[in-house]
Amino acid sequence: MIVAGFGYRTGATIASLQAALALAQAGAPPVSHVATVAEKLPLLAGLGLPMLVADNLAGVATPTRSSASLAARGTGSVAEAAALAAAGPHARLLVTRHISPDRMATCAIAEGTCP
Repeated sequence: MIVAGFGYRTGATIASLQAALALAQAGAPPVSHVATVAEKLPLLAGLGLPMLVADNLAGVATPTRSSASLAARGTGSVAEAAALAAAGPHARLLVTRHISPDRMATCAIAEGTCP
């Protein structure tokens, strides 16, 4: 399973998510699922892929460190942590977070065996 994890700001649009996904997807395997925290799932529906909830991101180690993500969720990157958490316990990050040109969304891609 290849999971695209997303983090995004209030006011992000489906275009923001699509742009971040396109940047992250370049050279990566096709994405089979998308993931983010529960309250942000509704916008992901517009991507047309199966959605996974990735909660309890606090403490998930990520290569990227954003002070906003650390303050809000206790992890360095919501996108990276969501991708890893949703992809399962032995997931590995294939692509670190990419930021949409409007800076409203981030996307990272992980490979794993869940659900």
